[in-house]
Formats: sequence, structure tokens, C-alpha cells
Amino acid sequence: MDIIPAAVETFAERYTSPETDLLRRLNRETYLKVDQPHMLSGHLQGQFLSLVSHMLQPQRILELGTYTGYSAICLAQGLKEGGILHTIDINEEREDMCLRYFEEAGLSEKIRMHIGKAADIINGLDEVFDLVFIDADKAGYERYYDQVWDKIRPGGFVLADNVLFHGETLEEPSKQSNNARAMISFCEKVAADGRAEQLLLTLRDGLLIIRKIG
Repeated sequence: MDIIPAAVETFAERYTSPETDLLRRLNRETYLKVDQPHMLSGHLQGQFLSLVSHMLQPQRILELGTYTGYSAICLAQGLKEGGILHTIDINEEREDMCLRYFEEAGLSEKIRMHIGKAADIINGLDEVFDLVFIDADKAGYERYYDQVWDKIRPGGFVLADNVLFHGETLEEPSKQSNNARAMISFCEKVAADGRAEQLLLTLRDGLLIIRKIG
């Protein structure tokens, strides 16, 4: 399902700051060489992530789901001096590509990439995060949310991607995939959490913005 009409996307891109040359090349290489390139954050969402990071000026960011590194680069752009972004991905085959672009972006000292299961790695990170971006396996969102919550500073943010899951969340339950049902369950969990306030932003494939209250 096309959630956002193509004409609207084109208009939005026209009046959004353009991709850098590096991000444009990363975008192109992903579509040429990597499976499921639609998983890339892309121009509009990437610029949104960059602006959020610049607004928050975080010291510590956690990203769950690196893919080819596009979103990590965008998020790392707003880090404070000495800030670090931890990014976790289960697929080691894309690690070299990610590290190559991180280095070219001048972010090798700011981005620490971890390969393995996010649920295992999160518990080993002794950090307090200002911002967490969840863009990993959909069935794991609720678990990741629970795992990271106590590691987020009061007033910190969680961004959860793909909560509309290609529009399947709008379908009748009998037509929804397991991933779509997982997204609905996750959104309901957050909505019922009195420790948080949230906004479901209809950007790209749905982005849930969550703020830790207190």
C-alpha cells in the first residue's frame, strides 16, 4: 500500500535540504548491491533524523538496526563534542560497507558498530542514552523498548520506525502480517505506558516519537 502519494513525496523532497553527495552514493550503492533496499531510511527520513539529532544535541545515541549505515550517519551529525552513537546489527556481511562510509563521513570516532543480537548487546551497554532509534526486527520492538527504557535519561526520546508497516496496520486483522500485528501491539503498549508521551508521525512508513516523562 502506498501510504503517502508519490506526488506528495516528490513535493516534500523538493523543499527538503538535499542529500549530501556521500549519502546519495550510499543510497545508490544500497539499491544496487544490497537485498531489500527499501529498508534504507532515505532522503526525507534521513534529514528528519539529522534535524532531531541537531535539536537534541545528544551525548549518547543508540540505534537498533544499522542496515547500510544511512540513518547512523544522519543521527551522528548532531552529536555533541565527544558524543558516541552505538549501532547494532545482526548482519555481519554489511559491516565493511558501513564502516567504509562512516570513515568517509568522518564519523569513525563517533560511531561504534556492534554485530550480534540486539537483545544480548543492549544489556552489556553501560550508557545513559539521550536518543534511541529502533529499526530492527518488528517482533522484537516491545522487548527492545523494555530493555532500553531504564537506560534513557528523563526527557530522552525513542524513535520507532515502520509502525505503519507498509500500510498493513490499516488493513483488516485477517489481512495483516505478523509484523503488522507486532507493530500494532507495540503502539498499544506505548500508548498505555504512563511513563511516556508519544506522537505517531506519518512520515515514510510511520515513525513513533516517544518521550520519557520525568
